[in-house]
Amino acid sequence: MRIRAALFDMDGTLAYTLEDIAGAMNRVLSSRGYPTLPVEAYRRLVSEGIPALITRALPPANIDPGTVALCTKSFDQEYARQVGVQARAYPGIREMLDALAARGVKRAVFSNSQDDLVRRLALGLFPAGTFEVVRGAKDGIPPKPDPQGALAVAASLGVRPQEFLYLGDSGVDMQTAIAASMFPVGALWGYRSREELLTAGAKALIDHPQGLLAWLEGVDLGPKG
Repeated sequence: MRIRAALFDMDGTLAYTLEDIAGAMNRVLSSRGYPTLPVEAYRRLVSEGIPALITRALPPANIDPGTVALCTKSFDQEYARQVGVQARAYPGIREMLDALAARGVKRAVFSNSQDDLVRRLALGLFPAGTFEVVRGAKDGIPPKPDPQGALAVAASLGVRPQEFLYLGDSGVDMQTAIAASMFPVGALWGYRSREELLTAGAKALIDHPQGLLAWLEGVDLGPKG
C-alpha cells in the first residue's frame, strides 16, 4: 500500500474538545429548562454532526424538528463563544503531524463540526501550515459517514482516495473511510471504544499518536525527498 496523504477527524482524534462541546450544549439545555448532562455523557453523543448531538441530548418528549432546529442554532452560537477555550491537542499529536510532514505525507482535516469553527480550532491549536486542507460541515456536503466530504478533500489534494489513511476515533469515522476507499485507522485515545472501532471496520488500531508512525514503517510511502 502506498500512503501519500492522511485525513484526520478533529474532535476526539486530534484534539480533546469534550468540555467545550458539553459546556455549549448544557447552556442550551439549561436556557430552555431541560436537564443538563455530565461531560462524560457527551462521549456517546458526538461524532455524527450537531443535529444528531442535539437530538440525543434533548429529553425524548422534546424531540421535534422545530426544537432541534432552534437548539442547533443556539448551540452554534454558544460553541462559537466556547470553541478552543478548554480544547487541547492530545499529547504526541503535534509531533506525529511534524513527522508526517517530514516524510512528505499530506495532511488534512474533515469534521462533522461547523466548517468555520473547525478552522478556528485548527488555527488555535496548531501552527499555520500544519494542514493543507481543513474542512467541516457546510451546506451541500452531507455529514459523515457519507463519503462526499472525504472524497472532496482527496480531490482538492490531487491524491487518490486509495492512497489515504484515515485516522478517527469513532465508528462513523471508520465507516466514512471505508465508503471513501481510504484505509481506516482507529484512535484509541478518543471518545469511543475499541469495540465500536473494530465493529465499524477499523483495519488498524493505535493507542498513541506515535503508533501511527510505527505502523507506517511497514507501509510503502513511495519515493522520499
